[in-house]
Amino acid sequence: MYNSYTIKDTFELSPENFGKDIESVAESVLQRKYEGMVDKEMGIIITVFGVKNISDGIIYPGDPNTHHNAEFNVLAFMPRVDEIVVGEVTDVTDFGAFVRIGPMEGLVHVSQIAGEFLSFDRKTQTFVSKQGKISLKKGDVVYAKVSTVSMKKSIKDSKIALSMKHEGLGKPEWFKLASSQKQHVRTNAKKYKGKK
Repeated sequence: MYNSYTIKDTFELSPENFGKDIESVAESVLQRKYEGMVDKEMGIIITVFGVKNISDGIIYPGDPNTHHNAEFNVLAFMPRVDEIVVGEVTDVTDFGAFVRIGPMEGLVHVSQIAGEFLSFDRKTQTFVSKQGKISLKKGDVVYAKVSTVSMKKSIKDSKIALSMKHEGLGKPEWFKLASSQKQHVRTNAKKYKGKK
């Protein structure tokens, strides 16, 4: 999900920054250029750090800036298909729930929220199971599996589809409920076996 990469690129040093710490200025310039950028291979660039190997400046005719080559690291976020993620539900609609994972939101379609039928209560903006034992609302922390990833040129246009339908996913309370139901079935099966 989060990876560090080393990049080599050029940055410009403007005259007002001459005499300042070049590494600090370079980091600031490169942060403005890269942070929030989406790269199809690396993902979303979260931050730039560790600027090093800054070359001497080159001056071009008619340009007051000096141009330098540098090497630096970036921290990038790229969700991978089948990866398990933890996130917070940021919005609930009649067609599903949006879950914040890292710098993005993924959509859990209503058909992928749980293994049982859920209805949407518009008044409370909550998904609820028929027996009322399972519910999902804004602010809930959930575990989900990444189903599909479509990285585009911007964060807004990039899409992540998530699923919580499989056992062990969803809200932590659901795990406890499923475990207690399994224990109840085992106990009843033992009682039934003994009645011959």
